[in-house]
Amino acid sequence: MNYQRVIITGASSGFGAAFARRLAPDVRELVLIARRRDRMETLAHELAGKYGNLAVDIRACDLSRPEERQNMIDCLMRLSPARTLLINNAGLGDYGELASSDTARNRQMLEVNICALTEMCRALAPALAAHGGDIINISSLGALLPIPDFAIYAASKAYVSSFSEALRLELKSSGVGVLAVCPGPVHTEFGAVARREGFTGNMTPGKDLFDTDVETVITAALRGISRRKACVYPSFKITCLSFLLRMMPLPVIRMVMGLRPRKISSDT
Repeated sequence: MNYQRVIITGASSGFGAAFARRLAPDVRELVLIARRRDRMETLAHELAGKYGNLAVDIRACDLSRPEERQNMIDCLMRLSPARTLLINNAGLGDYGELASSDTARNRQMLEVNICALTEMCRALAPALAAHGGDIINISSLGALLPIPDFAIYAASKAYVSSFSEALRLELKSSGVGVLAVCPGPVHTEFGAVARREGFTGNMTPGKDLFDTDVETVITAALRGISRRKACVYPSFKITCLSFLLRMMPLPVIRMVMGLRPRKISSDT
């Protein structure tokens, strides 16, 4: 892929680390952004050992904190011009009823899933238009559904998908591609973080049937942006499921989601 620099949020694990490993051989600079500096340092050491000409820039930042986030963005704005791929991967979830949710956690989700992604795109879009580059925003199959017990997360991903579609049209004439990647269930640390203490149920019924591995998602994302697609649903099963969901009338979706198995523990 013809990028000189790749900027990845949520780069300490999961999709973020996988994107870094996949793209490291083909770029001259990686900018890794996440809260956990130690994990990024381990990843940077691994990649630098394999690819001697690769520069890895670590930016420890809690994207849920607006001032900390702005300081990080200001640093990015001072980077030298380069053809850049921005991957907005950072995301938070919380599984459980809204009425029993933690207000601070809800705010963190909105800050990371919506505000940070929007501000990163706003800050870097002019440079991408001037010097070349693209944007990959990690959304979710859940963007197509109102999901009980995952209400804020699913709604935030609906924002990501809609925002990405609109931004793509705004930037089309400048040659900047914008892609929304909408995976279904994937085995990463996301589920463990989203799971509330005491919860013993299944956050994603049917997960075993639709589970997709991380590398399939990465491959679909990079292929999608290279083909200038607007949205990809990684794996054939998820693509088929997304088609069915988009064809379903809203009353049917309401009925199906109302029947969705819910196993929320009494102390959540």
